[in-house]
Amino acid sequence: MDKKNKHSKQSDSFSSTTAMIGFVGGLFWSFIGYVAYLLNFVSFGPSFLLMPWALGTWKYTQTGQWVGILFIGILSIGIAFIYRALFAKVNKFWPGLVFGGILWVLTFVLLYPLYEHAENVVKYDVNSNVTSLSLFVLYGLFIGYSISYEYHEQMLENEQTIQE
Repeated sequence: MDKKNKHSKQSDSFSSTTAMIGFVGGLFWSFIGYVAYLLNFVSFGPSFLLMPWALGTWKYTQTGQWVGILFIGILSIGIAFIYRALFAKVNKFWPGLVFGGILWVLTFVLLYPLYEHAENVVKYDVNSNVTSLSLFVLYGLFIGYSISYEYHEQMLENEQTIQE
């Protein structure tokens, strides 16, 4: 197998791994967010992100919450590729933490006017703010460290192949 073909396969493999990390991370952490919503730690569930786009009252039901979880999983694929482009080479945990915090700021500070019935972040109770920020930071940590780990594992594999 020539080097160009092998590099292409590894790149495709890393792309599919990035997409899977994003999808699974989005599903998992939005499900945890749904549990936090059910336990009244936050005053909004995963369907919060559907508010600007989905019509009807179904988005306020349990079905809306499950569709919100799926929507976040799909949206997270793109978010994972953004992280990959910016920070994949940094094999530390802090870029993921910062990335998750930035996503929280984007969602709740900059984009909140898009959401109907949404309030400014200062009007949410402390539990909602702290819990949602914690979930976003943990989500960023999951996405970030998983992608960085996979990137460095592939670099080590490439290095071993070159040395052989």
